[in-house]
Amino acid sequence: MVCMGKMNLSDLEREELEGLQRKRTAAMAQVRRAKLILLLDDGVSRDTIMNTLGCDSRFIATWRARFAEERLAGLYGRHPGRAPRRNLPRLEARVLDYTLKRKPKDGSTHWSSRKLAAELGISFMDVQRIWRRHDLKPHRVNRHMVSNDPDFETKAADVIGLYLNPPANAAVFCVDEKTAIQALDRKDRMLPLSPGRAESHGFEYKRNGTLSLFAALNTATGEVVGKTAARHTSAQFVAFLSDVVASQPKGREIHVICDNVWLIDERLAFHNYLASDKTLNAMPITGNDSTKEPDLLSLRVFDNPLLVNDQNIAFP
Repeated sequence: MVCMGKMNLSDLEREELEGLQRKRTAAMAQVRRAKLILLLDDGVSRDTIMNTLGCDSRFIATWRARFAEERLAGLYGRHPGRAPRRNLPRLEARVLDYTLKRKPKDGSTHWSSRKLAAELGISFMDVQRIWRRHDLKPHRVNRHMVSNDPDFETKAADVIGLYLNPPANAAVFCVDEKTAIQALDRKDRMLPLSPGRAESHGFEYKRNGTLSLFAALNTATGEVVGKTAARHTSAQFVAFLSDVVASQPKGREIHVICDNVWLIDERLAFHNYLASDKTLNAMPITGNDSTKEPDLLSLRVFDNPLLVNDQNIAFP
């Protein structure tokens, strides 16, 4: 049993330490250090202190020396400070090189911060900071389209001019189509929304064939004229354009932006682009437009189909 030397506490120091160990809001580490100094000053042996506080001899030696040198101020912990910075230019160069020029070895399409950190042996937060500093977001993917039309610039200027400065007293429509849309219907009835339970749809469905969807966006008002057709032929498209023309006042000039079509009409002015140049069309149609109403297309096929006979269709 080893007896430690007393700390020679003054009355003020003992009062401060006793108050600290009774204080309910004090940090446990500070209370533990205060108890240590009081036990040392009472002449308690080292083994007894270790059993009482659940500490080792190094803890006793460290805080005994700190108190002997700085008294009460030495009992408060010191912030260790920020870890020394690595060689940032070299580290940034490695992170940027891996991010921009290399792919993960596991076959992933792009790096994650943790995956790259494990590869380079650094913190994932270092990777995130470097990416943020250089505005790199490997998880995000944008899309672009390259036109193979030699007259693309001329057509683009024509179409963009219509968007920005449409002719006075004229209607500008962007026309697009979506073909081979499956008309599906649920086999089981829908279970409605109720407290504690979300709306439920059966996963089995029946097919009602396919149909085509035509749509025209009025760039001035945002109104969309749409119609479905059981078949996808030029006659169906002409019939849809007839409906678009009929929706406008008589005598109004109408401009139509669409894929290359070979139609001539005195009331329609066509502005064409290649089918690959979809970036010029403000009316893209996807199969997800009717996700909120899954039965809408199947109902239109049977309730309001677009019927076209074999005769020529003239614009009104």
